[in-house]
Amino acid sequence: MSTTQTSKIEIIKAATSKINEVDFNNLSFGSVFSDHLFECNYKNGQWQQPVIKPYAPFLLDPSSRVFHYGQAIFEGMKAYKDDSNDVWLFRPDQNYKRFNTSAVRMAMPEVPQDIFMNGLKQLLQLDEAWIKKGKGNALYIRPFMIATGTGVIANPSNEYKFMIILSPVSSYYSGDVKVIIAEHFSRAANGGIGAAKAAGNYAAQFYPTELANKDGFQQIIWTDDATHTKLEEAGTMNVFFRINDTLFTAPISERILDGVTRKTLIDLAKSENINVEIRPVLVSELVEAAGNGTLKEIFGAGTAAVVSPISGFSYKDVYHELPKIENSMAIQLKDKLTNIQNKLEEDTFDWTVKV
Repeated sequence: MSTTQTSKIEIIKAATSKINEVDFNNLSFGSVFSDHLFECNYKNGQWQQPVIKPYAPFLLDPSSRVFHYGQAIFEGMKAYKDDSNDVWLFRPDQNYKRFNTSAVRMAMPEVPQDIFMNGLKQLLQLDEAWIKKGKGNALYIRPFMIATGTGVIANPSNEYKFMIILSPVSSYYSGDVKVIIAEHFSRAANGGIGAAKAAGNYAAQFYPTELANKDGFQQIIWTDDATHTKLEEAGTMNVFFRINDTLFTAPISERILDGVTRKTLIDLAKSENINVEIRPVLVSELVEAAGNGTLKEIFGAGTAAVVSPISGFSYKDVYHELPKIENSMAIQLKDKLTNIQNKLEEDTFDWTVKV
């Protein structure tokens, strides 16, 4: 391995690349990782020398507080390559801002912008060959931070590890998605950490989702914890409802994640003269709209799938099938967004950032 120094980031290059071992036509989402990772440790009250080095496992003390008290946060982003072989990020400032919002809520140190952004860009430049051209292809980016301080006393850690890993992905298609509306379980509660991308939020969803899977549903539409009357998120995604020709989505709150794809779709819809209402959406409204035929679409919105159409929902053991719409709003908005991300359409919003 060779070692160089670039813009205060130590770079240790892998002796060989594993890229030729990867079948880019048959990728399972998030299971293959590029040659290098970015790492920066926090200790003695300050961030240390950042490094880009070969992707590999690392050791942690068994008493590391991430294992015992769950201080762990992450983000999900993508990099794209256009027809001219230029590499682009999509609204990275929003992911950076949300990452530090999560850090503050979890009593973790904020990551300086130069460490986050410069580390990310230099990592992408080093592993640029892992980003394949073509709509649907991207490099999924996973920045994350964990508590590495030792000891089982129930206090915030005094040491942390911030890392970025990269995973090549192709078009994400989850098939026919049927959901069940939660009547008992909740994703988050007022005063909790629902608005943070904390690892525990996702772990807590696995059990109720397993129960839903056993009943033939792929995901859950979560409801508010207090009354279970307000529709909030779908699985790990923000959720939209089309009633007649209006799109509805819940406002962000301390229970609902401020999704980058969510806010992007809202802006795109408005630019296309689609009426959007951001307000609490009641379960009773959805059931009524399904019954009278005005409910046209439900779809999730997130980084991985971008837009995930939902074919039907169950509530109180009654299943409601949605109509099949060829030129749906979900597909129109997804095409518009992915065209901008892949530089196939002009970015009039100034969302894309060249690496």
